[in-house]
Amino acid sequence: MAVSERKPLPFVANFAAGAIAGVSEILTFYPLGEVKTRMQLETGKSTSGLVGTFKNIVREEGVGRLYRGLVPPLLLEAPKRATKFAANDFWGKTYLRLTGQSKMTQELAILTGSSAGATESFVVVPFELVKIKLQDKASTFAGPMDVVRTIIRNDGLLGLYVGMESTFWRHLWWNAGYFGCIFKVREVLPKPETNKARLLNDLAAGTVGGFVGTAVNTPFDVVKSRIQGATKAPGVVPKYNWTYPALLTIVREEGPAALYKGFAPKVLRLAPGGGVLLLVVEFTLGLFRQALGPPYI
Repeated sequence: MAVSERKPLPFVANFAAGAIAGVSEILTFYPLGEVKTRMQLETGKSTSGLVGTFKNIVREEGVGRLYRGLVPPLLLEAPKRATKFAANDFWGKTYLRLTGQSKMTQELAILTGSSAGATESFVVVPFELVKIKLQDKASTFAGPMDVVRTIIRNDGLLGLYVGMESTFWRHLWWNAGYFGCIFKVREVLPKPETNKARLLNDLAAGTVGGFVGTAVNTPFDVVKSRIQGATKAPGVVPKYNWTYPALLTIVREEGPAALYKGFAPKVLRLAPGGGVLLLVVEFTLGLFRQALGPPYI
């Protein structure tokens, strides 16, 4: 059966593949996320850098601190990554149908990725908020549920969606860069003749996509961390509130380089992490095709 005659895999297959890939990625790269958040929450001129921040955490708080806040993103990772790849599959098919195109183009890949990121952002906000609160060096919370109870008690259920707007932009830009680059890199790489070559192409495309997505969205990630890490004071307007004004505030007070605080640990996680994500997703989808047989193979 020709590839073009394949029947699309069911939604549950894309959802499951994304979930498995997400958990694999976070268990491998989580400590870099802790270092990234610490660097982004540091206002003023950065003094420690990647290695210094890592050493300071281990020396002052112990190795275990590198995994503090792991539970929320671990619980989130399956639905988050599953939503990412399932939404990308859904929006890709939708845009192809609406535009009458027979195959994906660079422009549609970017639009599809942006839409998938916007969809994903609505799922991740509460989990991201809890993670940021736990990863803050000044955090006194006993654990994830303590954060949730405190937020709901002080701000109600909607308090769990603090940073929604900045999270929306962060995920929209990352997914646009990630899926847009995956399409382009796959296009320029030699056509794989074997399953192993195909998986290596996926690893390369995902790694490049992860790097570009990270380069594009890091300023929005810095703003999101500042918004979600802030402590509210009655009658005081938050310094960081809306994304684009907050970007200007950071540039004015700390310089343009401050928008890329935490970039090193972030890219060290998300470039290879993006490769691992795509590799595991495609490998898992391959297993589904084999298990389901024709017309999916």
